Amino acid sequence: MGRKILPIIIILSLSFAACSRGIYADTDGISAATARKGPTVQTLFQNIMPGAASDGIIKIAVLVNAVSDDNSRQFIEGCVSEGRSMGFTVDTFISGGDSDKCRKTAAGIAGADYDGLVFAYGGVDFTYDILKPVADSGIQIVTFEALPYKDGKYLKGLVTTFRDDYNLARLSLETLISFHPDRKPVRVIRFGCDPGITFLDRRAWVFDEFKNRGLIEEIALITINSPDNPYDSAWDALAGILPRFPPGSVDALWVPWDVFAGGFAGALEAAGRSDIKLVSIGISNDGIHLMLRHSRIWLASAAIDLKLAGTVNMRILAAMLSGENPKEAFLFSPQLVKTPDLNYGININNISMTVPGWGDGQGLFDHYQWMHDLKAAEGKYLRIPPEAGPVTAPDAP
Repeated sequence: MGRKILPIIIILSLSFAACSRGIYADTDGISAATARKGPTVQTLFQNIMPGAASDGIIKIAVLVNAVSDDNSRQFIEGCVSEGRSMGFTVDTFISGGDSDKCRKTAAGIAGADYDGLVFAYGGVDFTYDILKPVADSGIQIVTFEALPYKDGKYLKGLVTTFRDDYNLARLSLETLISFHPDRKPVRVIRFGCDPGITFLDRRAWVFDEFKNRGLIEEIALITINSPDNPYDSAWDALAGILPRFPPGSVDALWVPWDVFAGGFAGALEAAGRSDIKLVSIGISNDGIHLMLRHSRIWLASAAIDLKLAGTVNMRILAAMLSGENPKEAFLFSPQLVKTPDLNYGININNISMTVPGWGDGQGLFDHYQWMHDLKAAEGKYLRIPPEAGPVTAPDAP
């Protein structure tokens, strides 16, 4: 009996000694969770958004109907970081551009226990069809680059946000013209798609406005309708028509969708055609590297910060859950990224170092005191957030 008791006594003694060393090694130490008094996030939820927080947590789904690239990742990161800063549980889903997968995922979200949904990228009829079951289930919805309208019907009660495509196009075209101050009109090869891609249709409308005002002359139109393998598609398409235009006959190439711009710039570089300057719309890490590689040709790109778009969409959704009534539509204003301002240490996460105001969300749906209270409460307690990144789609009911 004594032999059995002795090891226990030794273990307890060692444990006590270890605790004693810990106490005296860190005297006057108080944990962060104990030092700061105040309500927990869950307590605030019950006061700020009691309907959504009936089970003690706020559950948000983010569904992005696009491939996984810099743009979609930036948008998702903005949604997730802003949502979790307020104590929300945020699940993310990405369709890979597969419409069937997107429909199935949206149906699963409609049947799951979510309080809110941020949905990004979708055509008019498509967006209406997949979001109607979600709206009917009582889930609050905010959309980015997706308009839920079909046959004269519009889903009410949600908020839509968009890039300001008209001003993106104006900024890019004004920049293009500024590189040729002595020529009017500026002779331009334009990239485009067949009508039906909403954001490109809006940008094309502005191009036609500039053309009708006599500021630019459309020398040629390159049409590519599939975003599959955009680099090679753009390269081949431009290389096929470039021999028709000797040096000095074209001033610029306008690319209102940046995923194709790298291929166009590569084709111009390979042909030794630095006489043609390129201006685009959109920005990504790959785009930054290609702008630097082809700096004699690719001079600038107009863009918005997609991480900020995700952040603001989450703020709007939080406002809706709290009973606020934000306006039904919001546009993100463009900024200009100039190639001479870039270097190989710049990426999409630190581009604010060279583009003043990039990522500045101050004043964008952040004026609610309860939002600051939630963030302060979330920061007071040591919590391990759920894993980030896309998760398996919920099963449809």
